[in-house]
Amino acid sequence: MATIFSKIISGEIPSYKVAETEEFLAFLDINPNTQGHTLCIPKKEVNKIFDLDENTYTRLMQFSRKVAIALEKTVPCKRVGMTVIGLEVPHVHVHLIPLNSMGNMDFGKKVNMSKEEFEQLAAEIQSNFE
Repeated sequence: MATIFSKIISGEIPSYKVAETEEFLAFLDINPNTQGHTLCIPKKEVNKIFDLDENTYTRLMQFSRKVAIALEKTVPCKRVGMTVIGLEVPHVHVHLIPLNSMGNMDFGKKVNMSKEEFEQLAAEIQSNFE
């Protein structure tokens, strides 16, 4: 059965895309810890990150790095944190979270953003993605 992320990849479910390649997609988390919280996923549906073949794993990390650099250029923060938890959706996903404090990594605390704020932020991050 296709995951919600596979449905985002296919376009069945809309998303706020910030970067895309043939193999990977990055989009804003719609329930973000902080403004700019982004998910990077492989387009191939794989449940666990360590089940990725080594080359795909490496390329996902390279893609995530480029997205993190674009995030740092866009969202004022001390650094971009990265975590891979993967319990919410059975599809590999890397969380990139702009950090100003350790509390920003608390998945129990969320920020609210309007559709317009998501759209504007996604466009700004896209413009900084190289």
